[in-house]
Amino acid sequence: MTSLALIIVPFVLALVALLWRDERSRPWLLPMAGVIHTALSLTLLFHPPAIAPNAWLGFDPLARAVLPAVSVLFLCCSAYSVAYLRLRSERPNRVFVAGMLAILGLLSAGHQARHLGVLWIATEAVTLAAVPSIHFNRTARALEATWKYLLVGGTGIALSLLGSFCLGYASLHGGGAGDLTFAGLTAQGTGLSRPWVVIAWVLLLAGFGTKMGLAPMHTWKPDAYGEAPGIVGAMLAGGVTTVAFTAILRVRAVVDAAGAGAMAGRTLLAIGLFSMVVAALFLLGTRDFKRMLAYSSVEHMGILAVGAALGGPGVWAALFHVWNNSLTKGALFLSAGNIRRAADARTCDDVAGMSLRTPVSAAVFVIGMLAVTACPPFGPFFSELRIVRTAFESGHTAAGAGFLGCLLFAFFGLTRLVFAIVDGRPRAAAAKPDSDKARETPGIILPPLALLACSLLLGLATPVVLQEAWTDAVKLLFPTP
Repeated sequence: MTSLALIIVPFVLALVALLWRDERSRPWLLPMAGVIHTALSLTLLFHPPAIAPNAWLGFDPLARAVLPAVSVLFLCCSAYSVAYLRLRSERPNRVFVAGMLAILGLLSAGHQARHLGVLWIATEAVTLAAVPSIHFNRTARALEATWKYLLVGGTGIALSLLGSFCLGYASLHGGGAGDLTFAGLTAQGTGLSRPWVVIAWVLLLAGFGTKMGLAPMHTWKPDAYGEAPGIVGAMLAGGVTTVAFTAILRVRAVVDAAGAGAMAGRTLLAIGLFSMVVAALFLLGTRDFKRMLAYSSVEHMGILAVGAALGGPGVWAALFHVWNNSLTKGALFLSAGNIRRAADARTCDDVAGMSLRTPVSAAVFVIGMLAVTACPPFGPFFSELRIVRTAFESGHTAAGAGFLGCLLFAFFGLTRLVFAIVDGRPRAAAAKPDSDKARETPGIILPPLALLACSLLLGLATPVVLQEAWTDAVKLLFPTP
């Protein structure tokens, strides 16, 4: 019942938000949901429940390995949102608050989905729930970004639905009952029709890969991340992409059981490296610092795909990186939102000297950049090091070398833009230092600092309970014969 509360509580509070009349107090529903959700997910992390084998929903080892990271990210974003929405008092927040709560509930359902149909419904509903939040600023650019997000996301919806049908037919064609629970599909194993499994894998990888933002299905990311508020960007980069990644892992386990694991590994490795190459090239050329975060997200989705391609040890490292990516990206998006709001501009041509305008946010932005580019002792260094080591140990020498090369060029691109923004003399177009938009209050400073502290903790002393959770998730995905 506790696991169901992770889904029910956000939806109940979303309904309350729609009925709540006071604009000023309504945002407090977000941290209320964040505290409850984090407490429940951490309780289940330490005390995982028993799950019926045929259950369609459940806090299984994979949910245990990832969902608490989403809870911690949402908690920090929700704390930030109270101060943020007060600064943006000119915008009604009823739909925004309800939408963010609905996203949390749907992410909880998606991570706990043990049935392909339930997983599809949850991931696609998240796409729709995020639309009002992306359009929160109500500008022409925000409207364009929203439509692109819907159109590209709709393509992913169609592909993943078609792939689900194909996987169900693979069961029927192989003499099964068309059971779409992951336990049932895995148990059928080599009895699944191999050609239909391959077709399903291609479609589902393309569909859920669109949600992750893997290249070349990443085209919605720069616009959506660039125009959405920082809170929304953080939840998209650390939450929505995460549930799409776990969906790919669940489908990959079925493909492995059907005897096509080598093919799945090769495709994941190819698309992961391609995403990293594309991201590195765009990072070297972009001048918009919020779009920079979008391309950085494409890079890190590629890192996750490469890790997932390398078998059990790689998946363990990828699950570790899910936590690191969520926490560091959250800190970057929130601090970037502070800088964007204070400067009232988005490119390094118009923004400079933010270390003088917003010194704390600029410092967080620089440290977050160092963390996300795998500088020790932050968590991403250790998770990416594990992926590289696994690549070389498993004989993927060329892939490991390419992986390191992409990381190097991404580092050059990120540092080029970040230091151009925080250093130098402030532009005349930037907001005045004494304006409300440039004022750094505890409400907008402490949440990104907390996320960076968590990333540092993961690097210096990864909790044993998390390591055990990642190990159990790998055993679920790669059961010993």
